[in-house]
Amino acid sequence: MRIAIAADHNGHALKARLTAWLTAHGHSVDDRGSHTGETVDYPPLCADVCRQVTGERADRGIVLGGSGLGETVACNKIRGIRAGLCHDLWSTRISRGNNDSNVLVLAAKILSPREAEEIVGIWLTTPFKGGVHARRLEQIAALERE
Repeated sequence: MRIAIAADHNGHALKARLTAWLTAHGHSVDDRGSHTGETVDYPPLCADVCRQVTGERADRGIVLGGSGLGETVACNKIRGIRAGLCHDLWSTRISRGNNDSNVLVLAAKILSPREAEEIVGIWLTTPFKGGVHARRLEQIAALERE
């Protein structure tokens, strides 16, 4: 799978670890930044990853921030993005199974590297359930078109 990934200064170290983990698991990773631990603004990084996904240059995206809250808001401003902030395996399964999330947001200040790897693994392998959830996603898409 082609994964676009980005992180602000809070998620920089975890991004490096996840990039190695994803590559070791056979994924193609496009590291969109930041490439230093210096303070950066996250909205442009979020927009870049999301546009990789909506432009079909990446199959999915991963964004890391301190809490992940602002990143989730920023990602979901991009039409066609369904970003889910996941702190545990339950929310990860819902994010993919029910919401067909195409961008995963992780909170680097909350998750251990092992927890983040576990979440990414579940997120990449959980299929979308369809059915009633597909109808709801169409309703969300209609909100975007308003």
